[in-house]
Amino acid sequence: MSAHQLHRNPPFRAEHLGSLLRPQDLLDKRTAVHKGEARAEELKPAEDAAINDIVKKQQEWGFRGISDGEYRRHMFWGSFFPGLDGMKEVQNPSLDMFRTYVPDMAAFLETNHIPGETVICTGKIAHTGKSTYVDQVEYLKTLLPQERWGEIKLTLAAPNWYHLRYREGQAYPADVYASDDEYFADIAKAYQTELDILYKAGLRNVQYDDPNLAYFCSEKMLDGWKADERNKYGTDELLDKYIKLYNDCVSKAPADMHIGIHLCRGNFVGSRHFSEGGYDRIATKLFQELNMSTYYLEYDTARAGGFEPLAHLPTHKNVILGIVTSKFPELEDKDEMKKRVYAAADVVAKGSGQTREEALGRLGVSPQCGFASHAQGNLIDREGMARKMQLVRQVADEVWPGEA
Repeated sequence: MSAHQLHRNPPFRAEHLGSLLRPQDLLDKRTAVHKGEARAEELKPAEDAAINDIVKKQQEWGFRGISDGEYRRHMFWGSFFPGLDGMKEVQNPSLDMFRTYVPDMAAFLETNHIPGETVICTGKIAHTGKSTYVDQVEYLKTLLPQERWGEIKLTLAAPNWYHLRYREGQAYPADVYASDDEYFADIAKAYQTELDILYKAGLRNVQYDDPNLAYFCSEKMLDGWKADERNKYGTDELLDKYIKLYNDCVSKAPADMHIGIHLCRGNFVGSRHFSEGGYDRIATKLFQELNMSTYYLEYDTARAGGFEPLAHLPTHKNVILGIVTSKFPELEDKDEMKKRVYAAADVVAKGSGQTREEALGRLGVSPQCGFASHAQGNLIDREGMARKMQLVRQVADEVWPGEA
């Protein structure tokens, strides 16, 4: 990635975060296959039909960055980690291996959920050379004209996903990796290979999904970390390591590959969030040291804090403001949303010495998160989702007339 190239189109003025509510017949089919009540080969045609429909709907709503709704996934992070050599999915893991103060882990335990998919390192990590994501891109290419292939958006799992949640010494065997740095180096190589495969397939629009970075804004998580005597270093040093991991992951991506990152505070079954806290604590490092072109940020409620941290945004980077909630059906007031966009633009402008108009050139709007990070989806129906998406488009059209 070019260090100082401002990417546009993508990102677009009206964006969504990738996951969209699945139709009930798709959910039913996946459940039947999982229970052995339907043949596995029956699932793909159901997925294809649902994806055909949701791609048409995204275009009807006026969106240019098109995803498949994550309809081939059960959870938003997809299948990257289980597809690597040296990583293995385990069933019914012992709770002793987890940092129970990490917000999503704490929420799982409060509600007696077993932690979502658990993948652990069992040997040296390496990409197999076969992407578990690329077929999702190839199918979307069959639904869009070639000149729009570069607008296809694919979401990727955070490279730190199976590190933060595990207690010190539990993320990998000590006889496989001597340190986090060694472990991260192989994770980064695997992502470099993945991005290369996806680029060669025509993908130009990537979004990492990372609630973990927002956890560094949570006082509760930071206090839990400090109280855990097993941790070898503090959260500031860990954040530095995660930023270096990301930068290594994207270091070989071509300059015309747009790569962004979405931060939120959790989006689980029943519209559950996991953490709270503004971006202030991490803003300088997040915006100035992390080599991402675009930040898709949760901003629908006070739990994400104010816009003040956006003053740290460099002039070659974009922010997509997640001001419309995807968690509940109540529709926001359009004029109020426009005011919030202008307020954010004023902060960005002041921080970078630009005019409001210049700052607006680096902003867009979106729902605050996906509508179905988990296949079951949020407490909103498909008609409610459509209204939210249309509102995002309307706000974008009035703030940036005539722009995608």
